[in-house]
Amino acid sequence: MTGTDDTDDDSLYVLTAVLLTPAQFPSVLGDDFPSACRTLGLGPRPDGYGVVLGQDGAGARWTVVIDDVSLVAVAIASWDCGMEYDLSPDDRSIVASLPGWPLDVAVAAPGVPAPHDPEGLPAGVPEPLSPPPSDAWGPAQRRLGADEIALQWAQWREQIGDDKNFVPVSPQESGEPGPLAAPAAPEETGEAGGGGEPAVLAEPAGAGQGRPGPARRVIDELRGYLDAPPPLGRIRSAFAPDGARTLRADGPGWSLVARTDDMAFVLLDDQPGDVVPIGRGPSLPALLEALEKLAVRPA
Repeated sequence: MTGTDDTDDDSLYVLTAVLLTPAQFPSVLGDDFPSACRTLGLGPRPDGYGVVLGQDGAGARWTVVIDDVSLVAVAIASWDCGMEYDLSPDDRSIVASLPGWPLDVAVAAPGVPAPHDPEGLPAGVPEPLSPPPSDAWGPAQRRLGADEIALQWAQWREQIGDDKNFVPVSPQESGEPGPLAAPAAPEETGEAGGGGEPAVLAEPAGAGQGRPGPARRVIDELRGYLDAPPPLGRIRSAFAPDGARTLRADGPGWSLVARTDDMAFVLLDDQPGDVVPIGRGPSLPALLEALEKLAVRPA
């Protein structure tokens, strides 16, 4: 990718860029658009921002936020098509220049030192941004996991066979907890069940002990969004084949990815690496349809 033509340490060699808008933002930054903006010390500008990641002439990592969203959108579209695009933001469009990168970047600028955090930062400059650790599990990893399921929906959906029974996710459900469906254990996943509720393979620990299990809590909080809409970007809708939509929703300690014509998967902060499949059942379609009406879509 291209950058500025200057060779001094103040130049920015652009490596990649992302959008930070209500409908499209790196979910690693937060559960919704306002929280993602706060992570970068920004206010939730209605039109959003473009976020440019690059290196200066000394090789230091910098994140440059600009208000020219269309410029970044055109650059990303060009790169996705394999075309070159010289993304050189005008100085007047720069909103913030932040040390470090909040995301993993696999490339580096040629002819400059290897990527490193800026040194000798003046007082008042925030600590360098850094991506979340890959060897831990928390909200950022949970959201990234849901993003990956959305990108690889067909592969995850193929793990769901017709020989497994779901347990209805209802307030009256009780009994001993069962296993969750883990990414590495497709034999523990199942197909949609019956009853008047969405269905899950099994409720994790907590169900049947006077407290709703996590899957029940997620369904309840999603329904709560219908009565009290959540912060902007908490529910997002993206293209899916055959006229369907892919929904991404987040809440305190959980992330959901679903297809409006199919089922859903839930990831939980307190169940590292596990994925709970929620069967379609008779009521999930209506819930997903209602959530899709609240969701923000890419322009």
